Amino acid sequence: MSLGQALATAMSGLRVTQASLALVSSNVANAESPGYVRKTLNQITGVTGDFGSSVRINGVNRELDQYLQTQIRTETSGASYADVRSTYLANLQSVYGNPDSAGTIEDAFNKLTTAVQGLSTSPDSASARIGVVNAAQALAQQLNATTQGIQNLRANAETGINDSINIANNAMKQIALINNQLQNNGRTDAATASLLDQRDQYIDQMSQLMDIRVVTNNLNQVTLFTNSGVQLVGTEPALLSFNPQGTMTPNTLYDPNPLKSNVGTITIDFPHGGSYDLVSTNAIRSGKLAAYLELRDNSLVKAQAQIDQFAASMSSALSDQTTAGVAAPASALPQAGFDLDLAGLQTGNVAHVTYKDNITGITHNLSIVRVDDPSVLPLSNNATLDPKDEVLGIDFSGGMASVVTQLNAALGASASLQFSNPSGSTLRVLDDGATNRADVTAASVTKTVTSLTSGSVQLPLFTDGGVAYTGALSATGAQQTGLAGRISVNGALVGDPSRTIVYSTNPLTAAGDTKRSDFILGQLMTGTYRYSPESGIGTTGTPFTGTLLNFARQVISMQGEAASSAALLADGQEVVLNTLQNKMNATSGVNIDDEMAHLLALQNSYSANARVMATVKDMYDVLIAAM
Repeated sequence: MSLGQALATAMSGLRVTQASLALVSSNVANAESPGYVRKTLNQITGVTGDFGSSVRINGVNRELDQYLQTQIRTETSGASYADVRSTYLANLQSVYGNPDSAGTIEDAFNKLTTAVQGLSTSPDSASARIGVVNAAQALAQQLNATTQGIQNLRANAETGINDSINIANNAMKQIALINNQLQNNGRTDAATASLLDQRDQYIDQMSQLMDIRVVTNNLNQVTLFTNSGVQLVGTEPALLSFNPQGTMTPNTLYDPNPLKSNVGTITIDFPHGGSYDLVSTNAIRSGKLAAYLELRDNSLVKAQAQIDQFAASMSSALSDQTTAGVAAPASALPQAGFDLDLAGLQTGNVAHVTYKDNITGITHNLSIVRVDDPSVLPLSNNATLDPKDEVLGIDFSGGMASVVTQLNAALGASASLQFSNPSGSTLRVLDDGATNRADVTAASVTKTVTSLTSGSVQLPLFTDGGVAYTGALSATGAQQTGLAGRISVNGALVGDPSRTIVYSTNPLTAAGDTKRSDFILGQLMTGTYRYSPESGIGTTGTPFTGTLLNFARQVISMQGEAASSAALLADGQEVVLNTLQNKMNATSGVNIDDEMAHLLALQNSYSANARVMATVKDMYDVLIAAM
């Protein structure tokens, strides 16, 4: 090897050592920088003359475990989803309050029953009567406040969706920008490695928001997809849009049909045209966005349905009156059946007919529901909560003649029943007489009592914002939806608390009569009712049945369990994510001790190469002196 070759080799060693020192300096400086990946030089051997080998720089390596990075992004989506749900369900539990503590639905309900018990003990006491009204108002206000708390959480979830969309759009824009920069430079130097670090941070942001899949091409560019296959960004970003609705109410609900939905949906607009609804297609399955959507459209909607069901059951328990049908007159023979008085039947009220099919031996329980809005027809069998019911919605807007026509068209031939309107508001239902294909075995009518002095102990203690609660169904939804937010104590009862005892003015309810207060107490404490499976408690086939207090406790218990489960899941996801992140830090993060050891090695290398150069210089000096 010539002296020139030796000098060139030593100089190449110095250049590589200097570059390595620069990377060590960068690593140490960025040891605490989020998203920074440790850098090393990629060195290769070069040829110098006929003897020896020099060293060359062939780019900068990022010490990155890509498989581990993919796992972290997957777990980041899951952890973000679990964390958001845990936070919101914990807040929801705060809205409900802790069991057996003041300021809860259960506490307000217990105070109402205590007040009614006091009224039954002292029916003539003005303070006892006022006490019942005040306790009922406190319970209504607690239901109102709980509704407001739930809807505030739904509004916060909608805000969370909107904020997440803005973050996602910025991240996708930056990813596309970096992809294009990588396409143009074609290098693997420190600047390129820094760009890759920046891009990874934006991709990590996306993984917090939704479940993603990352595909890398031979130019080190990435394309992001959702796990459902929707492309988000490549060299051009898609644009996510969201149409927040502002104030949330119990009637503000999501529906896959955009004509029926009145909450915001997420739409993706692709760079070269076309758009896609990410919500109706369930394209987002994890991350913060999926959690916000699930809470807004499912968990919190069920929470509202639970307290609406409680409010509806309590209102109906006190105001609904069921009257048995009267046997049809002898003039109807050989047919037999019942006459039902439909006077005062309101939308949502029900006429019940039980008949036996003598051919099959099957007994049918028919519920005829009054409907004044034909757009909701036909009704499902779930409308009455009794799994044995066969529900038939009838449009009453056309009068009794129309009602009879609809009933005969629906049941005359198939069930061998005959309906007629002998007079006024009477509905007569008869079997088929001599052929004996069917027997009508029972009939009754359940109506909502709207007067405080109807002569019956039933009373409209609670109203729907001043209007009788009847369970009406209309195009705008069921009256039950949002009832807990509108429920109030009957204004006439607030003005005259004596009606908690006096149920008749002609004749006047006798002094000391406790029939009404005893009825109220029995309905509140021991009456059993069915509850809608839409509340998340019970199923369509076996709906939850129990007292009002049992249902309230079931709701609170269920919510507590849901919050605890969400917290455990969030903690578990956090442990998994931290474990993976620690592994990543061990392989890709900066270890100061390792860098210092590397720095000493570089120092020795630099000194050795410098010594070679000094030796070559001395040899040149000897040669020059000898000439």
